[in-house]
Amino acid sequence: MTHPLRGKTAVVGIGSFGCGEAPGWTSMELLCQSALLALADAGIPLAEVDGVFAATGTHAFPTMNVAEHLGIRPRYFDGTNVGGSSFEQYMLNAALALEAGLCNVALIAYGSNQRTATGKLVPLSEAQPYETPYKPRMPMNAYALAASRHMYQYGTTREQLAEVAVAARGWANLNPDAFMHGKPLSVADVMGSRLIADPFTALDCCLVTDGGAACVMVRADRTKDCRNKPAYLLGAAGANWHRTISMMPDLTVTACAESGPRAFAMAGMTQQDVDLVMLYDAFTINTILFLEDLGFCPKGEGGRFVSEGRIAPGGDLAVNTNGGGLSCVHPGMYGMYLILESVRQLRGQAGARQVAACDVALLNGNGGTLSSQITALLGSAAAL
Repeated sequence: MTHPLRGKTAVVGIGSFGCGEAPGWTSMELLCQSALLALADAGIPLAEVDGVFAATGTHAFPTMNVAEHLGIRPRYFDGTNVGGSSFEQYMLNAALALEAGLCNVALIAYGSNQRTATGKLVPLSEAQPYETPYKPRMPMNAYALAASRHMYQYGTTREQLAEVAVAARGWANLNPDAFMHGKPLSVADVMGSRLIADPFTALDCCLVTDGGAACVMVRADRTKDCRNKPAYLLGAAGANWHRTISMMPDLTVTACAESGPRAFAMAGMTQQDVDLVMLYDAFTINTILFLEDLGFCPKGEGGRFVSEGRIAPGGDLAVNTNGGGLSCVHPGMYGMYLILESVRQLRGQAGARQVAACDVALLNGNGGTLSSQITALLGSAAAL
């Protein structure tokens, strides 16, 4: 039975600003510039925005700041922060609000000047009582634990982890907007870079960049009035199993093992229907874990699945075609960029990296330390 929300709302505008380095810009300025570009892309005036969904790493009350900065008075707003996956959750929440008539134009936005402000990854938001005494370097040590366990339990190798970074750089080299592009990356390059947290080297870890990104959602009946092809929300679901890595039930199984099947069920689709996979690759182990937990390969087979260029350009499965958080952009929270690349691909606007016949994109947002997992499927009109 078709879910009532399937295909009832769509992303009709996208925008990004200051991705990479944006000296002199605040996080909120980057966010709002992106919002204005997304509205222009949709052909919708700012005055019509009556729903605001926003999170940042530096604002306790992000929706208030967005409303004040843009000079709008939203009827509905949501600033719930579940980490980098917040924006996939916002798509689902915006769809609910739009269908209920609580708003008509939903703006989803993020901004961070992390690179020029601190040059470091966003720290944990609160002290972790069971972990702090060991003085870990977070989030690197947390994800390294998951990688080490996967290597021990399933025989995953350092070379296989490196393949993820090599594939991401291959896609980034086709994306002129990627922060790291131009020079090809090899497995040896990844393994030979500076050790950060065993088994991760620097090239196993996401970038630290600035950047703002935004999208605009409306009900499906309004998409005909917008400037670009809509990307319809076909399904979405979230799951949270823990907050701290020390409380993760199984370091090799993430909560998208739950959110994925529910999102697929809502969309009425399977893995075979997916043309593009966009995964929150904060570290190389993420891509392997998520491919397994989302059902693209059996548990424990992720390392072998990504080997021999299978997820790189020209491979069997298009994964993170913008270059991902490893080579394109990662301003603290990366989830908005999963949406932007999916929409570009579904519109056929991805240039040299365009996936042929791209009608269904799967997005998996990740928050915390493999904590919050939000899975969503977007589709073109052909997928309805």
